[in-house]
Amino acid sequence: MKRLGSIHITALTFGLAFLYLPILLVVIFSFNASKLVTVWGGFSLHWYGVLFSNSAYLEAALNSLKIATTAATIATLLGTLGALVLTRLGRFPGRQAIGGFMLAPMVLPEVILGVSTLMLFVSLGIERGLLTVALAHATFGAAFVLVIVQSKLVSLDPNLEAAARDLGAGPVQAFLLVTVPSLAPALVAGWLLAFTLSLDDVVVASFVNGPGATTLPVRVYSAVRLGVSPEINAISTILLVVVSAVVIMASLLQKQALMRDQR
Repeated sequence: MKRLGSIHITALTFGLAFLYLPILLVVIFSFNASKLVTVWGGFSLHWYGVLFSNSAYLEAALNSLKIATTAATIATLLGTLGALVLTRLGRFPGRQAIGGFMLAPMVLPEVILGVSTLMLFVSLGIERGLLTVALAHATFGAAFVLVIVQSKLVSLDPNLEAAARDLGAGPVQAFLLVTVPSLAPALVAGWLLAFTLSLDDVVVASFVNGPGATTLPVRVYSAVRLGVSPEINAISTILLVVVSAVVIMASLLQKQALMRDQR
């Protein structure tokens, strides 16, 4: 095993500092007693209290949770169905095209997704609100769920479901009793990832939201344009903790499923 040289350690240190030092500063100054976000005035939880008494931020946070939950659920259903189609139906005309269309939201710029979904809702006469934001978030969340579930489906032994059907179970019953429990870690990990992506989105939500459907990231972005306040640091810290916890849970579930497969 090669040891890291001084150049590698220096490059790694600067790289990590560039990525995480700004985040660390946001967390530290969220506990600042001063109104000036760049001047330390002592440790205080004052701005967290101010944040939780701000009805606009609380309403936006509730909207974000509603939208993220709905979007993650829809994305999990769509992504799982897409993974089943691409994995279980074998080769069929248009398979590559369908797979490409479903995975396209992963690589498309969010501006294009926002504009296209906005034009769709306007052409259909759908009033913009919480549902339109959730549907828009589900479009790119489903692509990530598809990748996670498909990788799990490929590793599953199809003979297990066939054995259940030989023992008298119907196709649906065999799928629910054999395949779904095996897919459970991947389904939960996909749901958590889609939830995180929805909770964190600004660009797409800015295009398709409506009156009373402003999400917390959009509210924060609007406030930052007028200047950074200590409340923004507190919100950012809370979002960082929530998103980090969700990502860690999804990673642990995927790791657990991988170790189970290796056994």
